Order: sequence, then structure tokens, then C-alpha cells
Amino acid sequence: MAFNIAGKICILYLLVLDRTQYWKTNILTSLLIPYIFFSFPSLLFNIFIGEIGKWIAFDAVVLRLFLPRHFPNWLELQGALILLMVVAPSLLADTVRDDWIGVAICLAIACYLLQEHIRASGGFRNSFTKANGISNTVGIILLLVYPVWTLVLDFI
Repeated sequence: MAFNIAGKICILYLLVLDRTQYWKTNILTSLLIPYIFFSFPSLLFNIFIGEIGKWIAFDAVVLRLFLPRHFPNWLELQGALILLMVVAPSLLADTVRDDWIGVAICLAIACYLLQEHIRASGGFRNSFTKANGISNTVGIILLLVYPVWTLVLDFI
């Protein structure tokens, strides 16, 4: 549970870095959205796939379509997450999300993000020495904690 909360804090931190232009590498931070989808706590997930999520998604689509100047850019990924939760098929939302497959997808996303960040930084050593390198690298490494810890607990 504590690792899941730490993972969510890292995701929020990385999303804020991406939206405030402090992210120095050009990696696909939109991959954090499926990571959140597969690792979102079940209680909150069930709330967002219900009527509350439908209304939030409806508001996001209306704002984006009819009032694009009033829809902030920093809300695009969060709006995509709500839309993904609302329109996800029940097979994906119920079975894959709570199974080892969802954890494996989270692990693959975290490994890919770490590999791309290290490559864009010019190597593992440079990923820690460049501006904001330590915080970005540690944030991505902490994304690995949730899936690895979950897989270890499932197999013990």
C-alpha cells in the first residue's frame, strides 16, 4: 500500500515536471496515463468509472471542443485519464487491471521510461549530473518500485 502511494506521488511529480517544462528530455510522458490506469486504487477507480467520472469526462470534452482557449494545457493528460477510465471495456477494467498482467504492463512502461530518459540524457551517469537529472531519474526509478514489489508479493 505504501509503495502504491509513493508511486502515485512520483507520477504526479513527473506529470508536473512535464507540464512546467522542467523535463529536460523528450520522452513520452503520456505513457504515465496507462501506468496510472493499471495501478489506480480500486476504490477510487470504481468512483471514477461511475457517474462522477462520466460527468467529469463530459465536462472535459465540452470544454475542449467548444471552449479550447479556456481548457488549460496542463489538464490534457488528466482529461485523457478520465476518458480512458470511463470508456475502458469491462474486461480491461475488471480483470486485467487487478491481475499480474496490469502489473507487468506497469513494469514495462516504467522500464521504457527509464531507458528513454537515460538514453536522452546521454548515459546513466549523465542522467544524474544534468540539470534536474537526479530528481527526474529518481522519480522514474521509483516508478519501478510498485510493479516490482507487487510481483514479489504475488510470487511469495
